[in-house]
This record gives sequence, structure tokens and C-alpha cells, in this order.
Amino acid sequence: MTDFILALDGFSFRQHPGELAALGTAFCWTLSALAHTAAAVRLGSLNLNVVRLAMAFVFLVLIGAAARGLPVPSDATAHNWLWLSLSGLVGFTVGDLCLFRAFVLIGPRLTMLVTSLVPILAAIMGWAVLGEGISPRGIVGMALTVGGVAWVVLERRTPGIQQEASLSTAGILLALAAAAGQAVGLVLSKVGMGGYDPFAATQIRIAAGFAGFVVIVFFMRGWPRLAAGLRNRAALGYAAIGALLGPAVGVGLSLMAVQHTRVGVAATIMSIVPVLIIPFVILIHRERVSFRAFLGALIAFAGVALLFL
Repeated sequence: MTDFILALDGFSFRQHPGELAALGTAFCWTLSALAHTAAAVRLGSLNLNVVRLAMAFVFLVLIGAAARGLPVPSDATAHNWLWLSLSGLVGFTVGDLCLFRAFVLIGPRLTMLVTSLVPILAAIMGWAVLGEGISPRGIVGMALTVGGVAWVVLERRTPGIQQEASLSTAGILLALAAAAGQAVGLVLSKVGMGGYDPFAATQIRIAAGFAGFVVIVFFMRGWPRLAAGLRNRAALGYAAIGALLGPAVGVGLSLMAVQHTRVGVAATIMSIVPVLIIPFVILIHRERVSFRAFLGALIAFAGVALLFL
């Protein structure tokens, strides 16, 4: 207890830019998840991915012009373009395709449970590729956070999640592939970014991810469905909100997080979206949340606190 009090006494937010950026990412992704859910009902998941990445790229053009005087990442090196493009294809195109297909096959609850492994996978890859170690306190913090998130997701009635589906091997494997895609995407981003601006780096990732989805739409002959979706103003409104908070600002903050702290720590803090969404589903959807879900949330936040300290 004395050590904990001393840690609090010496705590400074300025010492934790990466952890704060990861927490900001989690908040952005929580709000974007609500907007994307409303948009996906009207557009479909594949069309939503194309639309939201296109919108996010435009938002990042404005952010780059205002913040750096460069609307596009023209100052990026070949090293930046290569590794960040790979990261975008793995994280956005492959990862999201597997994720949304897993939603269909095994439902959001089980998919979210499997993808709660992202911090563990990211920590392992960060150690193997980048040589990043984590202190014993950090390991405890990660374990508490991942355990708390998993406990919330394991609820029979997970807050904000209503769809259920049967268990299938293909669905589990796709969810694992989605988790691996997110973890690999973060590590590749850190390799490719170095000290480069994280929002410009996000723009490169989004350009690559968008190109990947365009190729998929082309081979699936999905242009008529995409054109029909673009006429739905309500869907475009929700997609715009989700694009700003998700792929644009949220992912930009996630790259800022891995730039300033260990990949495993950043991924752990960013994984608390199922916990952060609880207050919103209470206020917006009037859902009842069990004591178990609240307890899981407290455990997850305790783990995040340890990662900060």
C-alpha cells in the first residue's frame, strides 16, 4: 500500500503520453463503435469499410493541412510507406474482413472475447520483433485489464451486444485472425513509423486499407450495392461520425500511443472499449447492466491504473 501511495504522489500525466493516447483511443473507438453500428445496419459491413476509410482519409487531409501544412504525407520516406502500407493492409483490410465475418458466424460476444487476446499477442510480438519487455507490475496490470474485459464480455447479456450466433471452428479461427491482424498491424506501424507524425502515418495506413477494400469490392462486383448505400443520408451521417472518431482520430492516437510506450501496454489500454461502452448503453439504449459487469469494469480499470503507475 505504501508503494502504491508513493507511486500516486510521484505520478505525472506528462510522463505518460503513450498511455494517455491509448486511453483517448479507447474513448474514440467506443463512440465510433456506436456510430458504426448504426451505419452498418444501413450500409452493410463491406460498404461501410470502404466509405469510412474514404471519409477518414479526407478528415486526415484537413488535419494534416492544419497541423503540419501538409495535406498528404509527401514527406514520408520509402521505409515509412512500405511498412505502414503493410500495416494498413493487415490491420484494416485483412483484420476487419475477418472480424466482421466472425461477427456473423459466432456473434459479437464470442468474437469480442477472442479479440480480447490482442494485448497478449501484441506484447509477445513487441518482445519478439522490437525487444520490448514489460515489468512485473505491467504484467499484473495487463492481466487485470484483459481479465476484467473478458469478464464483462462473458456476461450472458453483454452491454450493447444483443446478437448471438452458434459456435463454429471457422468463426473462432476468423476471430483469432482478426486479433492477430490488429496486433501485427500495431507492431508493423511502430516499425514503419519511427519518429514520423502518427496522424500522417495513419493516412498512409488508411490509403493502403482503402485500396485493399476497393480491390475486394471490384472482385465481388459490389459497386451497385455501394452506390445504393451512398444515397442513404442517415447512413452517411453515422459513417462520418464513426470515421472521424475511429480510423482518423482514434487510429492516429493509437499510433501515438505505440510511439511513446510499449505495444503491449498500449494495446491493453485500448482494449477496454467493451467496458467504456457500458455507460453509453445505459443512457442511450436503457439497458440494465449486472453487478458482474460493473465488477469486471472495476477490475479492468484497476489494471489500467497499474499500467499508468
